[in-house]
Amino acid sequence: MSPKDRNPRFQRRDDRPRGGPPRFHRRAPREREPEGIAILYGWHTVTAALANPKRRIRRLLLTENAARKLADEGIVPKMTPEIVRPGDIDHRLGPDAVHQGMLAEADPLDGPRIDTLPDDGIVLVLDQITDPHNVGAILRSAAAFAVKAIVTTARHSPEATGVLAKSASGALELVPLVLVQNLARALTELNKRGFLTVGLDSEGGADLAAVDLHAPLALVLGAEGKGLRQLTRETCSVVARLDMPGEIKSLNVSNAAALALYIGASRLGLMR
Repeated sequence: MSPKDRNPRFQRRDDRPRGGPPRFHRRAPREREPEGIAILYGWHTVTAALANPKRRIRRLLLTENAARKLADEGIVPKMTPEIVRPGDIDHRLGPDAVHQGMLAEADPLDGPRIDTLPDDGIVLVLDQITDPHNVGAILRSAAAFAVKAIVTTARHSPEATGVLAKSASGALELVPLVLVQNLARALTELNKRGFLTVGLDSEGGADLAAVDLHAPLALVLGAEGKGLRQLTRETCSVVARLDMPGEIKSLNVSNAAALALYIGASRLGLMR
């Protein structure tokens, strides 16, 4: 017996036409998501979206348990939810998604223009960070430190949906995303407006804790491994590093963002 004969993926079906080519079992493809729709799932993500008056929910799928929990929390959706089985949501997202019986289809949120950002506090600038888990975790830290906005490129960045939204745990509704075509031009605009643009790099000339920080402040982070691109480094006012006392001298980018935000917020007197 050949390997193909032993593999159930290649078992012939009994209903094939006599003398015709063999048919094989295939797993049904997962349903494609509608174009231009943000897929939000999980308790914190969906309830934050329901509470956001700027978020338009087009469709809400709930299991009976999730609908009961919403009612117990006094949360009344503006639209009539569809009551489904957990497996129906699994089919949409895959079995590994922790959806807690909640899935919403929503319009993406409109982001502000870079020239409308407030000239106080802190903004984060992401230089081609493509991992949705990392960007979601950065969003969560940004919400915790009252970041005014996150600036990122329209290309080479994950969409504000799915895994990113789940990792952000509701922060997607709290921190505006500013999408730009050219990051160097965006940083130049921030420089002209008086922002102190600080690039974070392991080879930065000074420890971030020793830099004379002032508001408005833009902290610029690059992708893991690649770091900041050369033009991004050259456009920043300062390139600084995060000094570590331990044997490991580098952090995951989302952890580095949280530490940099703590330093920045402390130095700007925002930790009250």
